[in-house]
Amino acid sequence: MDTPPGCLLPPLFAPPRRPAAYASRPETSRGRFYAEPESPTRTCYQRDRDRIIHSAAFRRLKHKTQVFVQHEGDYYRTRLTHSLEVAQIARSVARVLAVDEDLAEALSLAHDLGHTPFGHAGEEALSAAAAAAGGFDHNAHALRLLTRLEHRYAAFDGLNLTWETLEGLVKHNGPLEGNRQAGKIPPPIAEVDRAWPLDLGSWPGIEAQVAAIADDIAYVNHDIDDALRAGLFSVDDLVAAPLAGRMAQDVMDRFGALELGRFIGEVVHRLIGALLDDLLSETKARLARAEPGSAADIRAMDRPVVSLSAGTASNLLQLKEFLQQRMYRHPRVMAAMSRAREVVGELYAALVNDPSLLPADWRDACEAAGAYGAAEVVRDYIAGMTDRFALIEYRRIFKAEIDL
Repeated sequence: MDTPPGCLLPPLFAPPRRPAAYASRPETSRGRFYAEPESPTRTCYQRDRDRIIHSAAFRRLKHKTQVFVQHEGDYYRTRLTHSLEVAQIARSVARVLAVDEDLAEALSLAHDLGHTPFGHAGEEALSAAAAAAGGFDHNAHALRLLTRLEHRYAAFDGLNLTWETLEGLVKHNGPLEGNRQAGKIPPPIAEVDRAWPLDLGSWPGIEAQVAAIADDIAYVNHDIDDALRAGLFSVDDLVAAPLAGRMAQDVMDRFGALELGRFIGEVVHRLIGALLDDLLSETKARLARAEPGSAADIRAMDRPVVSLSAGTASNLLQLKEFLQQRMYRHPRVMAAMSRAREVVGELYAALVNDPSLLPADWRDACEAAGAYGAAEVVRDYIAGMTDRFALIEYRRIFKAEIDL
């Protein structure tokens, strides 16, 4: 066998020599709510990332649903594997744009921390059940976890992350000023914003924008992978799908019949590559037009700077709709999620009505919170459950099995 050639680094992806002017800079961070001496070996954003990885909330993502209930099979994504894939894409994009990779990674790893068991079905059920206590919003709950519910340090609640990480988490999908004017800011966000203003009327820094679009790219691609492996739709169905269809047809034309794993791999790497090429081209063009000279200039813009082109964004939206119809609304998925909603709703009602069923520390929190606050404590307790722990608690409380 001939000696393989060395890996040549394309100029587009060459590591930048210095951060871009519009990047978030650790040395100019707005700091932490509670003053701490910083690490001599890590930047503040690296430290944020490490604190997130070592948190209990991050570990629990291993057993939380992405689309399939966690126990259905080892191939399918969980919130943890999804977050790792988002972080990989975000770091790659951040490197090309010469912005802070560690902040982009931290935001990617944190973006799903607030999710309930059983994915969006669990969130909908918990929000409905807890309507009198303010409902439930997974993004707001992630902030609550990072500022209140994680108990790792003696001097403060939460992880005491930097302002840029908290701001990026809250606003990664855009400004919240319209929500504030409509009185729709979730209480956990409003509480933190009162104590430490998060500039809710502006766009977030560029690293948060990178993490947000990396989330879209990651989940569309891995959901195609999971759905094909699960038999929710066929290869022929994918060939007819928007955007991904031409990649699937190209693979079939070039290689003929392939085992499913190889076919998926070829399609997914083509689709990710096409989306990233378009994203980088469009984002670089927007940066060239805007000429931002600082991270503050990025926040002051009237639209996101990290974006797909209009045509690709439209095609991606059509692909998401294909997945909505063929995967997320598939009878098999819908049946499991319907039963999951029952589990979450019934658990909430039982624990609110009888807090003595809670573990001792959560029971004590209910007593300290009073009648109204007890509902919030129960909501936080259920939101932190993994899929399998929710089923264990259901069996313990109701002395009954439920098959998802």
